[in-house]
Amino acid sequence: MKIRNAIQDKAFDIFNYSFLTVILVIVLYPLYFVFIASFSEPDAIYRGDVIFRISGFNLKGYHRILENANIWLGYRNSILYLVIGTFVNLLVTIPAAYSLSRKDTPARKTIIGIFMFTMFFSGGLIPTFLLVKSIGLYNTFSVMVILGAVNVFNLMVAMSFFQSTISEELLDAAVIDGCSDIQFFFKIVIPLSKAIIAVMTLYYGVAHWNSFFNAIIYLKDKNLYPLQLILRDILTLNQVLAGMSDATDSAVEQQKIAESIKYGVIIVASLPMMVLYPFIQKHFVQGVMIGSVKG
Repeated sequence: MKIRNAIQDKAFDIFNYSFLTVILVIVLYPLYFVFIASFSEPDAIYRGDVIFRISGFNLKGYHRILENANIWLGYRNSILYLVIGTFVNLLVTIPAAYSLSRKDTPARKTIIGIFMFTMFFSGGLIPTFLLVKSIGLYNTFSVMVILGAVNVFNLMVAMSFFQSTISEELLDAAVIDGCSDIQFFFKIVIPLSKAIIAVMTLYYGVAHWNSFFNAIIYLKDKNLYPLQLILRDILTLNQVLAGMSDATDSAVEQQKIAESIKYGVIIVASLPMMVLYPFIQKHFVQGVMIGSVKG
């Protein structure tokens, strides 16, 4: 019986590893292809020679990209949106989550219900657009920071963390020592909440870096465009021909270079997150479990 179970376990492990290996290849190959295509000759890409290795090493696409001012402008805007936007997110989410985790908060269940309601229902795109325009946020830097200052899912995760980590006994002890609620929050809660703050920073930061929908709807000044929107313009609207082509290039040559530039732009836009991911990967795993209810 033990031998049979050992064989079944081994077969199960082989199946799991084989299945996960296939999934890994399916997920990683598109990224690998984009990488090798960005360094390959445009003619080789057109012929389909670029499959598993770089064909005809070429940096012309990257040269055109790095010469384009819009790319650097997009980088600057995205970094500003990420830093300032994440700060605003934390400034709102952490105090709100802690307040809602306290059982003595007035109308706590009602407020949580209102937050939960917004996860499933909203006023719609057009009413939101009219509201944004009426309060003067349309086509401003602030709309990318203030709009969506709270993600309700992240709020619930942080609230669950505070409920399971900050005990009522700790609060009672602090009150006996003469600590006010504000002092308790800043001197005790915040130092004990570095893990959830790191996770929220990661989640909000990645969301800001990848955000482009709000920019499409609420921005018309290209000087305010984030990098992802500039990337969208290059990929879908073929703006590379207007902004990156030389007058001496033929139409066919321009089109080939445009294809090479598309792959290079993807790498340039994704590079910061790809470089940072190995260092912050543990926080992704931690973020899945950190807000779970502990029994």
